[in-house]
Amino acid sequence: MGIVLGLVILGLLGGYLVNYLADVLPSIRSLGQPVCWNCSAEINWGDYLLIHRCRSCGKTRKLRTFLIFGLVPLLSVYLRFFPPRQLELPLALILLIFLMLVATIDIEHRLILHMTSIAGGLIGLGIGIHLHGIITTLLGGAAGFGVMLVFYYFGELFVRYMSKRRNEVTDEVALGFGDVNLAGITGLLLGWPSIILGLLFTILAGGLVSLLIVVFMLLRRQYKSFYAIPYGPFMILSILYLIFRP
Repeated sequence: MGIVLGLVILGLLGGYLVNYLADVLPSIRSLGQPVCWNCSAEINWGDYLLIHRCRSCGKTRKLRTFLIFGLVPLLSVYLRFFPPRQLELPLALILLIFLMLVATIDIEHRLILHMTSIAGGLIGLGIGIHLHGIITTLLGGAAGFGVMLVFYYFGELFVRYMSKRRNEVTDEVALGFGDVNLAGITGLLLGWPSIILGLLFTILAGGLVSLLIVVFMLLRRQYKSFYAIPYGPFMILSILYLIFRP
């Protein structure tokens, strides 16, 4: 019982970390005073830690805040009783918190920050070497980065071609460079040749969800071209499936 309570407390601290970084990094690109998501007024630390509503505009915190506070402790306890096959609990928790941060920022802002990619590269390298050894880890990272880099350039060419053909100006991208970095991190974590399976899973999951979104928009007669979806969460799903299986 004491271990479970400790994991719940640790999960709450992890939830605070994910929420704080997801709140400040996309807006100020550094660690600093949290601000209100609605009016951008600074929130004092007491109000922030107590999840108090903004004193300037009266808005409550995002629903995401409460979801993460519930989800991280729950997953921490789950990993205690259903641990990954090869990953020890402390490393699993570190990786889980990193993946939740990346997924949260990508879903909310369609953005994978370079600073989180650097941290992810270090985490991926350390865990990858621990699981697979240095050669397999580096080969996986190079393969993930290289394959997604090719997709990145093909995506840019496709968007330019379609924009020119339809005489439409768009600032959307088929694939962001942050996704390329995340693919490299995924490769470090999965190693070679498991990264191939991870990328295949990512492409299939992303394609299926994209198809469902297009069908839904067509049924509602709200379809528009160049509608982008965040791709990072699908890579994260592949990591969760291939590494976190009990």
